Amino acid sequence: MSSPSLMSGFPSAEADQVTLANWRTAPYMTWAFQHVREIVPSADIPSAPGDVWKLTPEPVDFSSLGFEHGGKRYGLDRFVDETDTDGLVILHRGKVVLERYGNGMAADTPHILMSVSKSLTAIVAGILIEQGRLDPEQKIASIIPELKDTVYSSATVRHVLDMRVGIDFDEDYLATSGPIVEYRKATNWNPLAPGERPNDLRTFLGSLTARSGPDGGPFHYVSTNTDLLGWVLERTSGIRFADLIGNLLWKPIGAQCPAYITVDRLGAPRCAGGICITTMDLARVGQLIVQNGKRGDTQIIPARWIEDTLSGGDPKAWAAGDMISYFGDRPMHYRNKWYVLRDSNIAFGLGVYGQNVFVDKANEIVIAKLSSQPPPLDKNLIDLTVKFAEAMSDHVSRHLA
Repeated sequence: MSSPSLMSGFPSAEADQVTLANWRTAPYMTWAFQHVREIVPSADIPSAPGDVWKLTPEPVDFSSLGFEHGGKRYGLDRFVDETDTDGLVILHRGKVVLERYGNGMAADTPHILMSVSKSLTAIVAGILIEQGRLDPEQKIASIIPELKDTVYSSATVRHVLDMRVGIDFDEDYLATSGPIVEYRKATNWNPLAPGERPNDLRTFLGSLTARSGPDGGPFHYVSTNTDLLGWVLERTSGIRFADLIGNLLWKPIGAQCPAYITVDRLGAPRCAGGICITTMDLARVGQLIVQNGKRGDTQIIPARWIEDTLSGGDPKAWAAGDMISYFGDRPMHYRNKWYVLRDSNIAFGLGVYGQNVFVDKANEIVIAKLSSQPPPLDKNLIDLTVKFAEAMSDHVSRHLA
């Protein structure tokens, strides 16, 4: 629950000030995740105000929704409370059946997506691939020669898209020192220590040389891969990422609000986690996938890209990877920076601190959920949220058919 005293007063009391040092910790995150551009430099992602994709509200009473998790019975209210939900939007067949906000959030509040940003960045890659401007089998070093002596020297765009680069990098969100902290400093997400010289994201990527194994091996989740993908997209297109995603996705999709993305001191975008958008606009992205990439007669996301995401992943690479423990024994794969539940064919994006979008294409259901959960990654909360998505999909498909 957000404290009403955070960032109140002129100035705020020191204990209520949200800073670069505390913005991803409780209780400060509940304010920070809705005001990221006031903490970290950012670049605007333009929308097209005269062409908003209007979604019709058809509210549904979900008081009969119920499911079991961890020996407890959950309904909608309990789930929302226990997962620190800031924004929740559910669509069925393009209609808004639920829209709910908390912690001071509103319909027009941009909220950080964390690693759901990866899923949106990959959509831009898919559009460029369909246009013939990017080859997924091309080596990264042939696009960015500056990386020829790094761990990315032999990796392809496909390896980066599927998190199968053999990089040795520990994605420990609770670390207080080491490469991940230096990474955050380079992206402008963490403050510098006294006397430290500022770095930048691209220079940091160029310093990565440690290898854990060959490229194309098990799924290995490393956020630097997606920031690298953003650099690839900019180098390939000759357009900065904020404008690229604006032109290829945000304007065509009819987003209701401009978005933004955090940038480093030289303007490099944090494609791995820095995109900030409204809950409804995240739902619009999911609805576009439900509609096989089309809005009206306009194909925005390539249908082949959606099909490849849903069916093209390698379940063996996933099973041998480093995220399987968070999802139990669910048959899954990871493709194009989306997770896929293979039994139900539900695709989803996942970000730390409880960010999610679930897309059940077969049943035409989208769930967009933005949160401020204190733990970055929590097995219990992840499992609870996936069970909620499965229960909601089942409930809607049975009762709203």
